[in-house]
Amino acid sequence: MRRRTALSRPVIGYTLGDQAGIGPEIIGKALHSPALSPHAEYRQIGQRVDCTPGRPSRNTAEAAFEHLEMAAEALSRGTIDAVVTAPVYKEGLHRVGFPFPGQTEFFADRLGVRDFAMCLTGERLTVALATTHMALADVPGALKTEELCRVGLLLACFLRRMGRESPRIALAGLNPHNGESGAFGDEEKRLIAPAVACLLRADKEARFCGPCVPDCVYRDAVGGLYDAVIAPYHDQALIPLKLIDFESAVNVTIGLPRLRVSPDHGTAFGIAGKNLADPSSTIRAFQLAVKSSLSDEILPESGCP
Repeated sequence: MRRRTALSRPVIGYTLGDQAGIGPEIIGKALHSPALSPHAEYRQIGQRVDCTPGRPSRNTAEAAFEHLEMAAEALSRGTIDAVVTAPVYKEGLHRVGFPFPGQTEFFADRLGVRDFAMCLTGERLTVALATTHMALADVPGALKTEELCRVGLLLACFLRRMGRESPRIALAGLNPHNGESGAFGDEEKRLIAPAVACLLRADKEARFCGPCVPDCVYRDAVGGLYDAVIAPYHDQALIPLKLIDFESAVNVTIGLPRLRVSPDHGTAFGIAGKNLADPSSTIRAFQLAVKSSLSDEILPESGCP
């Protein structure tokens, strides 16, 4: 990772996403916000294209794909310290040859990273996902102790980068009431408890807890008992996050050598061009990108990217 001198400013790149959506608007509003640090340089990646707000096209999809490639190259070369990516239209991207489920997998591939995970963080709640986009029926078979350990270590590194020296991380159970001692599910005892033991051995400075009853653990995290929660499946994490932190939540690809972060919402074609888009999530994405970049010089020597 490139290290800056104490006097140099971090360079934060940003893309406009699918420009028929609200990406250009929220980026513009964020860049004019007094909440953004003046101690960073903000650099646009790619150019504006002609388009009609609310009407995605092959042109806007191709531009979004090209700008993602440019952003990944800039991260790889170290010409930017982090990148904020505006929302893309996945269906449009797939039509022009984008072979990935989303931006998370794209950046991991382009930066040659296999050890990565999806994390979403708001002002009051931070969650990481042990499984992502799959049918709920497939989750029990996909949930692995090794995967929970891997995500837990990545999450601890990210929290340290955000200033938590001894992060407190809860692992949520899969079943209602943690399965009631096996009455309806044994994943807590068979998979999650061993993961907690593994994590406690692997990272002596972090504090891992679990399996935690899933209908209480997110409330406990919002109340300050934990810094983050690892969820066994997508919606268990996203429902409380969007209920509590809808305006401020951002999506972070943890495990990359440099941060990639985006607002946790879509292109909102229905309000594009109407000056109605809320930039709160984008502002926070920029703030995290700057904070992460400034913390690069003080990351612990613990295998964190």
